[in-house]
Amino acid sequence: MNRLRKKAHKEAEVSTDSLNDIMFFLLLFFLILSTMVSPNAIKVNLPNSKANRPIDNSKKPIHLSVTKDRRYFVDTKEVDFSELENVILEKTKNASEPTVVLHIDKDLKYQDFIDVMQIGDRAKCKMIIATAPSNTK
Repeated sequence: MNRLRKKAHKEAEVSTDSLNDIMFFLLLFFLILSTMVSPNAIKVNLPNSKANRPIDNSKKPIHLSVTKDRRYFVDTKEVDFSELENVILEKTKNASEPTVVLHIDKDLKYQDFIDVMQIGDRAKCKMIIATAPSNTK
């Protein structure tokens, strides 16, 4: 009868002691990898700006303001958009380096901004975009 005795079966065991460490390193790897991959693969040169850089007012820049409701003001005089290019050309005709400071409302569309910039380009003006002062110290 001893020959028919069943062999003792050992149960298979998987060691999971280092599984927590492996999962941590995988999580860390994917977090680092996901921050390196840009969701937008198109490279765009964005404009830079420097804070607290005053404008040289000795050259008498022209201040062009565009309100939220698309009203155009050259210095303080309201001008219709159809006459805007002629007014800017008239004001800059004697200037050696004409400069236009553009005060445009942030809620306007890009097309409004581009329309004004094209007028400045045709008038061969240096265009400066005015921004609100930052509260950083």
